[in-house]
Amino acid sequence: MRPYPFTAVVGMPDLRLALVLSAISPAIGGVLVRGEKGTAKSTMVRALAGLLPEVEVVRGCRFSCDPAAPDPACPDGPHSGPAVRRPARLVELPVGAAEDRVVGSLNLERALAEGVTDYQPGLLAAAHRGLLYVDEVNLLHDHLVDTLLDAAAMGRATVEREGVSVSHAARFVLIGTMNPEEGELRPQLLDRFGLTVEVASSRDPGQRAEVVRRRLAYEADPDAFAGRYAADDAELAKEIQAAQELLPSVGLTDDALRQIAEVCASFEVDGMRADIVTARTAVAHAAWSGRPEVSTEDIRVAARLALPHRRRRNPFDAPGIDEEQLEQALQDAEPEDPGPDDDGPGSGSAPDSQGTDGQATDGQDTDGAGQQGGGGSKHAAAGKPYRARLFKVAGVGEGERGRRSRAVTDSGRTVGVQPPSAREGKPHLVATLRAAAPHQRGRGRSGAGLVLRKGDLRYALREGNEGNLVLFCVDASGSMGARSRMREVKAAVLSLLLDAYQRRDKVGLITFRAGAAELALPPTISVEAAASRLEALPTGGRTPLAEGLIEAARVLRVESIRDPRRRPLLVVVTDGRATSGPDAVRRAQAAAGLLAGVTAVVMDCETGRMRLGLAAELAGHLGAEHVPLGEVAADSLAGAVKSRLNRAA
Repeated sequence: MRPYPFTAVVGMPDLRLALVLSAISPAIGGVLVRGEKGTAKSTMVRALAGLLPEVEVVRGCRFSCDPAAPDPACPDGPHSGPAVRRPARLVELPVGAAEDRVVGSLNLERALAEGVTDYQPGLLAAAHRGLLYVDEVNLLHDHLVDTLLDAAAMGRATVEREGVSVSHAARFVLIGTMNPEEGELRPQLLDRFGLTVEVASSRDPGQRAEVVRRRLAYEADPDAFAGRYAADDAELAKEIQAAQELLPSVGLTDDALRQIAEVCASFEVDGMRADIVTARTAVAHAAWSGRPEVSTEDIRVAARLALPHRRRRNPFDAPGIDEEQLEQALQDAEPEDPGPDDDGPGSGSAPDSQGTDGQATDGQDTDGAGQQGGGGSKHAAAGKPYRARLFKVAGVGEGERGRRSRAVTDSGRTVGVQPPSAREGKPHLVATLRAAAPHQRGRGRSGAGLVLRKGDLRYALREGNEGNLVLFCVDASGSMGARSRMREVKAAVLSLLLDAYQRRDKVGLITFRAGAAELALPPTISVEAAASRLEALPTGGRTPLAEGLIEAARVLRVESIRDPRRRPLLVVVTDGRATSGPDAVRRAQAAAGLLAGVTAVVMDCETGRMRLGLAAELAGHLGAEHVPLGEVAADSLAGAVKSRLNRAA
């Protein structure tokens, strides 16, 4: 099936422009496309490849070396063959790809037996001098994120296995799409994207009808549909090529550089990458518009695309930019006598026709009516988060790589050798040599290399850390509703959420109040969503502790089926009082039995001089660690231990 034509996509001028500018100047660093599902993000990205000019490569080189400047360290070099032209590639990196599939693999068996380096290139080699596309890039595993960061920073991919090393050039335009509801991107990778664009479905019925009409026509006859837009796509490709040819001659004056620096400084962006990317984008936009010199309009467009994901923010804020603040910064940074701006001829060169949909939410809480312990509810804002203690799941797991609990992983330190029946992981060189050495004479070894059999290969057993499912079960009843106490509770949970964000955990949120428990947030990697739900959490009513624990057991049971490798950590936030329904205390104790075997922490929110110690009793029934609210902070642990030792003495 032929790709969907680029010019047939309805709307989304900002995304269209960002992709075109990245095609004109790959040095910009690619595009991150953020938007809800079903907005044609992937369709437009895949259509871009057909607009790119062909590239000239060395015939037979698996690494797409440029004949004019071949990579001196290319594994297929040195090069002396003829050059050929081929279309630019769009390489898709699957979210669940193995590391060897991305960077390539070395055949250790041939290296030991024959003394040769047998390297099979991966996706980074295929994407060299082309596009690397990652759909759902925010779901990419940490080890692949690290690999992309290294390649993007160095322009090279390196594979090292037991002393054998291979390196090759890997310069590509990185394009990623993501749905923010499924979690944000790691800041390190977020900053590597040159531009970012927010997309959303049109609310105009006429435009939505046209999208459906075109999609149905494409599915009915892809070739005929693509043919109707072939001339438009060809014309756009010519304009991109013309802009590429004009790009080296576009002037960037000192006044323009000063404007860029002042705008970036006004948004307090970290580092200098924002200034560099904004300058490159402004130059590309000037070339796209046919201007010989960068103008204020070029800087305006560049800032709108390059700055939203680089402004200073706390970890739970989504990337975004205030359009009014940007316009004010541009006005303040304009020279005293700016020249008139020329309108560019290229399609999509007027991005102001559809601004980014950066909706700011009011973070202030308003108090609702209701009395403590009654049926009403009230809200309390969270206090300032702090560095929380590290809580781990007991034992050694086998989950996804993260930074919380011990686990057997495909990275980390080598702690042993897997059984010979294991055929996965990284080879263990010493164990392989020991397995093969006693058989060399019987196998008739005569040369320098070893005579290996597949049964000789041994694989390393590595231990690192995994990410877990941190399920918060929060008491929001009236007994928790005192404003000062709930403020401290929210600050503590927010601090643990921040810790989960940094340790790459999955999180979920259950609340119980007024006789019922509610799954406020199903388990997700979007820690930001959990923080948002927590901020809006109301309090009031009686304490249905049993219902909260039963709901926690149900959620963990379902998640054990959906994601069996991810071990759970249950955090129960309560003062331990069970006051809802008949025989509430006994039912809560019985519900605790449903959570046997689950690593749990009870955060005791009881305050004041007269304490009943009910949360500590609950911790005993759960087999959980009992942690008073004041001891959640990391720096409080040492003081708490010292205080307890003094009391014991």
